[in-house]
Amino acid sequence: MTNAIRKTLGIVAGGGKFPVMIIEGARQLGHRVVVLGLRDIADPALAELADEFHWVAPLRIGEWVRKLRRAGARHAVMAGYVRKQTMYRRFGILSFLPDWRFLKLWFLDIPDKRTDTVLGAVADLLARQGIVLEALPQYCGMALAMPGVLGASGLSGPERKDLAFGWPIAKEMGRLDIGQSIAVRNTEVIAIEAIEGTDQMIERAGALCKRGGWVMIKVAKPEQDMRFDVPTIGPDTIENLHRHGARALVVEAGKTVIVDRAATVKSANRYGIALVGHRGETIGSS
Repeated sequence: MTNAIRKTLGIVAGGGKFPVMIIEGARQLGHRVVVLGLRDIADPALAELADEFHWVAPLRIGEWVRKLRRAGARHAVMAGYVRKQTMYRRFGILSFLPDWRFLKLWFLDIPDKRTDTVLGAVADLLARQGIVLEALPQYCGMALAMPGVLGASGLSGPERKDLAFGWPIAKEMGRLDIGQSIAVRNTEVIAIEAIEGTDQMIERAGALCKRGGWVMIKVAKPEQDMRFDVPTIGPDTIENLHRHGARALVVEAGKTVIVDRAATVKSANRYGIALVGHRGETIGSS
């Protein structure tokens, strides 16, 4: 490992702990880190971890470009969550005061408002301005879920049946870019994730299946763009699953980031929640 600075990396940071992992990974590679924190979304504590930090408006892409260029960053990543449903509050995206670049993209340049469509268009726009958006795993490879049992217990027989039933459905939901997660019990889909996000899907599944015992399956899209919207879980996911009666969490191995792996596994073990990484080829052995 070298301490020499290899490049200046820009990080457009949303909510959650994922941006911290990316900062640490970039630092380990010897990069200088410039963080653009999305205002009212990113954690202010990121300012203490970055070599350079700026608050930016979430939908002012021109502002992103200017600050990255001034900082000497020609490569960037996007990390952390943005609650997409906030775009459907009163006045919609106009409430964020977007710049003309985003308005043109949103209303004229893209055929639909699915996550991949929007983020892909943002990546293309940044590229035209000389900012290359990079894949995330090179900065957090050690955090990707491995195949097999990740905690103290594996899946029961009924849970393996639910996985075999639910996995292709979850992958199809991903292919359609609707959501990353589904909840299954007794080979029946209880809930699917859409614009509301994983946490609210978990709450809805718990409300619909009050006796608990259901399985959550979280997958990457079949053609997952690893530059953004990478499936992510962490200790808060496990806590939420416990509160709402889930008995197992299956994530796609090699494509799902586990934030704070030790704490996540510890929580799963404490609550008796099976935590499994799965690739999709050998469901019966998971």
